[in-house]
Amino acid sequence: MTVTTMTTGAELQEQGVKLFMQHDYEAAADKFKEAVGAYTQEGKSDLAAEMKVNLGLVDRALGNFDNAITLMNEAQQVFAELSDRSREAQVKGNLGGVYLAQGNNEQAMTYYREAADAFKELDDEDRYGQTLLAIADIHFKSGKLTQAMGTYEIALESIKEPNLRQRIMKGLISVKNKLVGGGAPEA
Repeated sequence: MTVTTMTTGAELQEQGVKLFMQHDYEAAADKFKEAVGAYTQEGKSDLAAEMKVNLGLVDRALGNFDNAITLMNEAQQVFAELSDRSREAQVKGNLGGVYLAQGNNEQAMTYYREAADAFKELDDEDRYGQTLLAIADIHFKSGKLTQAMGTYEIALESIKEPNLRQRIMKGLISVKNKLVGGGAPEA
């Protein structure tokens, strides 16, 4: 007697994430594609859309920017139809990352701002702060230091558990504010 086991979307997703974290992008893409099919069969269109975002992240890592954008736009449409504003905002943030990797800072800023606005409306302060950090980095790399510092300051106020670099930056901003006055403008 032979027992066949079906691999679930969740199992395929987990395998894909592990492969992605190991930078085995082609193998990760295969698992994410299988997960799209499995989640579709399971009637979980939202999770199938998440796998398209993951496929888009693989394409971004491989430099296939146009395909990444197409996949993420498809996923964003699903989340919009489901009125899932949080996941829709996450996709916009990921699209910002794709455009940034592509060197299109203007489009990256547009998507990051849309994502940040949505996270703010949803009271998702941590994701709001993380998205603002991406915007601040673009300002910084573009030589807009005053805008970068103001945006960093607002971002760091929103992040609940800053990493070491962020804690150092927060400390430096605090010292600057004590010396010259001021603080983060209202967002």
